[in-house]
Amino acid sequence: MRFDVIANITARLYRRRPSLLDEMKRVSAGVAEVHPTTHVDELDAVCARIAARGTDLVVLSGGDGSFMAGVTALARAFGESSLPRLALLPGGTVATVARNFGMQGDPARLLARLFASRALASRQRATLRVREAREGATTTRIGFIFGTGLVARFFDIYYADGAGGYGGAARIAGRIFVESFVDGPYARQVLTPMPCTIEVDGKRLASDRWSLVCASVVRDLGLGMRVNYRAGEDLDRPHLVASPLSPRSLGPRAPLVLLGKSIGGAGSFDDLARSFVVRFSPEGPYVLDGDVLRASEVTVSAGPPIDVVTL
Repeated sequence: MRFDVIANITARLYRRRPSLLDEMKRVSAGVAEVHPTTHVDELDAVCARIAARGTDLVVLSGGDGSFMAGVTALARAFGESSLPRLALLPGGTVATVARNFGMQGDPARLLARLFASRALASRQRATLRVREAREGATTTRIGFIFGTGLVARFFDIYYADGAGGYGGAARIAGRIFVESFVDGPYARQVLTPMPCTIEVDGKRLASDRWSLVCASVVRDLGLGMRVNYRAGEDLDRPHLVASPLSPRSLGPRAPLVLLGKSIGGAGSFDDLARSFVVRFSPEGPYVLDGDVLRASEVTVSAGPPIDVVTL
């Protein structure tokens, strides 16, 4: 069998542990070709070379943004209907998607276990197709977790605070939750509804301000947050949760999210959808797999199913 490993060596774990790339190469010696990358622009060329000669498994190692960029580049190179089997190994700050797929721990050890396995078990997983429109241009990406409203504001604070992994995210989430009961300024900064409209399967939702908009194909968004508790239920229909609730109404509902239950509330949407469109005026922020982006319009639908190897 022919294996390929694409490692984003700018991901946090690779930066903090410079020997990790050499460890991945040692594990791969005689088994797989390792392709270190430092910028998203390199991925198209790497994936085109792999597609030209063929492969049985592509291992992506990095953070959530690395997985999104890697799957997007592979879909361009192979075609969405001909994607190879994939394995996602953590290497970034959080790697939430890899955790959802059962991949936790040291990437070199996980890679060794993959190569030592006599029969690689895999499972078909859903993805999101996210098409943004901005300044007359469109860009399409294949990812796993989409969000705006409080999701975008949370990541703004998280990155400004140094992107401190689960610990840093937990501190921010805890402060927001506590302040939401007293309408504190920190909670208002994150939870105040954001101006935008949402159209689901051709029908516009009533509100023009949304505090939470999240669609995902994995159930745990990090810190045990199961906003999209029906994620992955249908390969053709992602789970969308959208709420227009005020900070004081939304914050105290966090325990429902931890329990994997609907947050509910007047005017909210919580269901599977074939597609939805978020429109900002003129532009607004959104997050795809941890990457903060901007657009005037974002269309989200089911992406190509991928065959993901698990241990």
